This record gives sequence, C-alpha cells and structure tokens, in this order.
Amino acid sequence: MDKYLDPLPINPKPTKRSQWKRSLLELNGKFDRKYQHDVSGLLMQSYSEVMALPHTYHIHGAPCQTHVNWFVGGNYSQNPLAGEGISALEFDKKGIYLASVTQSGCLTVHDYESLYCNGSKEDETNQLLHISTGQQLDVVRWNVSNQDEVACTSMKSSNVCIFDIGYVSSEPVEVLRKRHTISVHGYNAHKGFSDVAFCSHDDSRLLASDVYGVINIWDRRASALPCLELATNSNSPVNSIKLNADDQIIFGASKQGTIFMWDIRGGRSSAAFQNNRVVSYSPMTSIKLASELERIASLKAQSNIVSKEIHSIHINPSCQNQLAFHLDDGWSGVLDVHSLKVTHIHCPPPPWLDGFNDLANLRCLRKPSWIPAYSIYVVGSLSSNGLYLLDFYPDRSSPCHVDFNEEMQELCGGKSLQKQNQFIPTTEGVTACITHPSSGTIVVGTKHSSLLVISQIGKSFQGAYDSPCSEGNLRRTS
Repeated sequence: MDKYLDPLPINPKPTKRSQWKRSLLELNGKFDRKYQHDVSGLLMQSYSEVMALPHTYHIHGAPCQTHVNWFVGGNYSQNPLAGEGISALEFDKKGIYLASVTQSGCLTVHDYESLYCNGSKEDETNQLLHISTGQQLDVVRWNVSNQDEVACTSMKSSNVCIFDIGYVSSEPVEVLRKRHTISVHGYNAHKGFSDVAFCSHDDSRLLASDVYGVINIWDRRASALPCLELATNSNSPVNSIKLNADDQIIFGASKQGTIFMWDIRGGRSSAAFQNNRVVSYSPMTSIKLASELERIASLKAQSNIVSKEIHSIHINPSCQNQLAFHLDDGWSGVLDVHSLKVTHIHCPPPPWLDGFNDLANLRCLRKPSWIPAYSIYVVGSLSSNGLYLLDFYPDRSSPCHVDFNEEMQELCGGKSLQKQNQFIPTTEGVTACITHPSSGTIVVGTKHSSLLVISQIGKSFQGAYDSPCSEGNLRRTS
C-alpha cells in the first residue's frame, strides 16, 4: 500500500508569509512604531478646526484687560495691538486643566472638559483661576511634581510668581526673585525671564532663563533667591530651556542661534544644590545651528544660511534624543542630541511671498508642541493663518529627514504610502499651541487672544458640527 503514496518531504521549508500589521496590533495590544508612522499621514489629514473661544472674559463684572484689547484691536483691526495675544499654553500632566497667559497680563486656568464640551462659548464659572496681573506675561508652566501649582513670568519682570489653584486667590503663594545686578552705569540692571522649567523629580527645584544669557536655579526650600547660575558666556537672551526626562541635562536656546547643554549629574554642579552659596557654571557644550545647517548640502545649495534667533526648543516625549527647534523665520527642525547633528528640517515659504508685514507677530516668541505618540511637531505658520503638522519621525522615512529619498516610499496593500506634512487652516493667526497628553487634541492660542481647538472631527469650524463630547473624543482621567 505504501508504494502508492507520495513520500513526505524531508524537512519541508516553511512558507514565508508577510506579517499582517493589524493582526499583530490585535494580538500584542500595542502599536508598532513603524505601523504608527505608516498611519500618521491619515491622522494628520483628519485634523481640522472645530471650535473658537474668544477671550471675552470678565473680572468682578468688568471686562478684563485682554478682553478690552481684543475688543479694541482684535475685533476691529486687521492687525492686533502690540502686547496682545496668547503668549503661552500648557496642560497639566493628565490633561484635566489648561493654563494660558496673555501678553495683556491675564493668567487663566480652565477646566478643559468643561471648556471642550460647552461648544463655542465657555462658562466663566467653570474657570478655576482668572487673574489680570496688569503686566505682560510670556510664560506659564505647571509644576510637574505638584500639579496644584502653576508658575508664570515675563521678559519684563524679575519675578517668577507661583499660584496654587487650590486657593481662590489672585495673589501668588510664592514669588521667586532674581538677584540684583549693578550695571556699569551704577543702577540695578533689569533682567526679565524668558522661560521656566520645573524639575520632574523634585517640586522644590525650578529654573528660569533670563534675557541676559543666564539660567537661574532655585531651591525653594532654602531661599527665594537663586542658589545656582548657569552662564552662557554671552549677554544674548536665552529664549527657551528644557530638562531631559532624568533632570540631568539642561538645554538652552539663545537669540543668537546657539543651543547650549549643561550636565548637572555630578561634580561641583550637583554639590551647588546643597548650599546657599551662589555659583556660576559654563555650558558643557554649545552648538551653533547655522553651522550645522550648512552641513546639509541640499539646503545650502538652495538657501543662504545665516544665524537666526531660536524661538523655542522641545524634547520629543517619545524619542528623548530628538530636540526640536523653531526659528524666527518659521524654519523648524530636529537636533539629535547624541550625534549633535541636524537630522530633520522644514523650511516653509518665506513670509514676504504672501506680503507679510505683521511686526507684532515677529516680536512674539512662537511656541510649538509635539503630538507625543507619533513624533509629529505642531508649528504655527508665520505667514498665514494656520499651523503645520510636521512629520519628524526619527528615521529616514520621514519626509523632513535630511536624507529622505522619495523613491523609497513603502507600499501598503499595493498603494504607495506618501508621507507628507499637513497644513491646517485656522481662523486666526497662531502664536502658541499645545497638545492634549492623551487624546491628541491640539489647542491653539492666537494673536487675538482666542483659543482654537483642532481635533479629529469630520466637519470643519466653518460648517455645522456635532458636539465634540458626543463623539467620545474626551474623557476625564483620574
């Protein structure tokens, strides 16, 4: 009988089959990073403006100063008044509260769920805090280790004011001050602050960069005056500062176009935190961005590379070696902090092509944000009303990568996955933006002090739309 049967093959070769990405997702319960990048283009295309909230708020029954400026300048003029507009936004760690400050001097803390669900008008009774300080505000930061505290300051003030949202009070619970400096003319030199950062593992440590090129570090348990100064060996303002995830490396970006790095993991720098003696340290290294951009042959062949002011820097939450930067002419890119080379660059059309002459926008330090899970950088446009969603994925498959090759586009289901950046039109000019830490919704601050919500809703702001809450896009986390 056996002679009529076909013999079984010895050690048959297994059939190679391509892995089905959706099946892996369902089995593993998590996104593969490569798959996330493949679908990020669809994500970017799904965003549109769904809500606009003007800053028409009141304090004790009377319009606040930002409301007055909006009414006089933003409602009846094509260009906003100098000193108007939202200068900074930030979510708390869970995305429950949204803090914002305006150049007119208002600090507002919103209950984000109420803000999002009330449609095109906010119920002022749901605001946790609304203070008109009477002076320009440029920075707002949540205390990472104590989410009841929010700090704000200005380039025209030598104080960092810390407010506790648990207290119904217009007065700060603590004020940190800069040490007086005597100038060559014999009077106290004015030193405002351009940015603030909290240590993530210690609620008593706070950093603030000033307009004379120094980063001041406070130990709030010891004194209201700085215990440590990090110098840049330059009088150029440090516009933006960031701490890495372990609070070990401090990054600073200057108006002269240089990124500085300080290492405080050991040695004399760490010992300085243990006493009240003021000491000053120079940076571990510095990178002049113009020199790194000149190394990109294709960019140098098309553009005249000159040193430009850095408005802001941001560490990619999903890839800690990516330090994104944004320049005063609208360019954005990524510096790899391991290789100290520029790996990504985006160069939008110059503003003069659109007849741009808004000097007020040029004076404002624009503040972009990351969409954390997808390595997408959200940047307000300099020359038009809108924002860019930039694909800064840490690989050569990113269309912004300096070594990107269009011929290497991948195929999925027989169709080419064309990875490209996305431009989202907005009803007002963008000054700052922030991304919700869980839902990915983008909140934008504008030159007219409005809040715009950019979300994944089917219909845009110009047409009718369903309530965002009815779509299940937002759920309060506990």
